[in-house]
Amino acid sequence: MAGRRAADMAHQKLCLGATLAVVFIFCACTINQPPTGPVQTETKEVKLGDAKAVQIEIQMGAGELSVAGGAKNLLDAEFTYNVPDWKPQVDYDVSAGQGRLSIRQPEGTGGPGGNAHYNWDLRLKNGVPLTMDVKMGAGRANLTLGKLSLTGLDLELGAGETTVDLTGDWKNDLAARIRGGVGRATIRLPRDVGVRVEAEGGIGAINAHDFKKEHGAYVNDAYGQSPVTLRVDVKGGVGEINLELAEAPPVV
Repeated sequence: MAGRRAADMAHQKLCLGATLAVVFIFCACTINQPPTGPVQTETKEVKLGDAKAVQIEIQMGAGELSVAGGAKNLLDAEFTYNVPDWKPQVDYDVSAGQGRLSIRQPEGTGGPGGNAHYNWDLRLKNGVPLTMDVKMGAGRANLTLGKLSLTGLDLELGAGETTVDLTGDWKNDLAARIRGGVGRATIRLPRDVGVRVEAEGGIGAINAHDFKKEHGAYVNDAYGQSPVTLRVDVKGGVGEINLELAEAPPVV
């Protein structure tokens, strides 16, 4: 028992140390920022080309990020910022039917602070098999991904508030990995598709009222019954992890 208690305390200290490091880095990024100018909005379109599937990498130091489906092209993006050096870098190439899309904040530019403004609104094409790797330092993220043909998701967060909405009519399995730093993460999941979530909080709460516990994981009633399964691995640092199921369909 004493060994377990010591291990738990060590784990909490490790999470706290990692969290303080994230906060320190974020605060340091907000010091000596370049002067701001007029807010400018830039749009970017990327066509799918010959790709049959696409790997997507998104890296933002700090700001507000929105990702959803419904794009006419592979990517329909709108970037809003008021520091010219923070113009996002977008690269895309296709090789042997595999596309690679990269959307990055320029290296060494820090993160918004003071009067800085940095928003990305990214829309992706439905029906294209996608894997997505998202790294965000600090800020707010709203990822509405349930209508995309997503087969893999790797999400790493720093400090802030994140909503990942995976509700939708899934036709394929999904393996998702989510790592949080400081703040609150809300993950919305479908009710009529099998869901299995392995969730571990560092210092904070895990709220999963609509789920049942099975072999150490949170599952919904459709788990093991539907042909499609969403498997989500979530670990938080400091803050809340909220697992929510979609509303039940209306009775006709």
